[in-house]
Amino acid sequence: MKVEIDSFSGYRIYPSKGRLFVRGDSKVFRFAQSKNESLFLQRKNPRKIAWTILYRRMHKKGLSEEVAKKRSRKTVKHQRGIVGADLAAIAARRNQTPAARLAARQAAVSKAKEEKKEKETKKAKPTRPATTSTAPKVSKQQMKGGKGGGR
Repeated sequence: MKVEIDSFSGYRIYPSKGRLFVRGDSKVFRFAQSKNESLFLQRKNPRKIAWTILYRRMHKKGLSEEVAKKRSRKTVKHQRGIVGADLAAIAARRNQTPAARLAARQAAVSKAKEEKKEKETKKAKPTRPATTSTAPKVSKQQMKGGKGGGR
């Protein structure tokens, strides 16, 4: 038994019931009642007529037992290492006491200061002695063989 669907209301049309309407462009419309056909021919919108299936679907009527509420996924936080520090190092720092953290910071600062002093002492070495040449000063222009130098 083939059951058709009403083109306007969305209800089922059983065999030997309803009417068939064929439009000029050969599109076929089936109607269960003359009321549906009349409203279709008046160009009424089935989404705005409360008793049609389209209206009920659009306004989410009568779907409570069919469709369960969608479950939303909860975000899961993962802890990862950062560039330069793995997860174990980060966890160790987090569990450190504030006093130990302060002592480590002061040690690092003093170490950095000592390294800076060492660099400064290395830079303070005497630079190469100035060479005193007895040759007369010659400009680049003169070296190339061009004119210039004395005016």
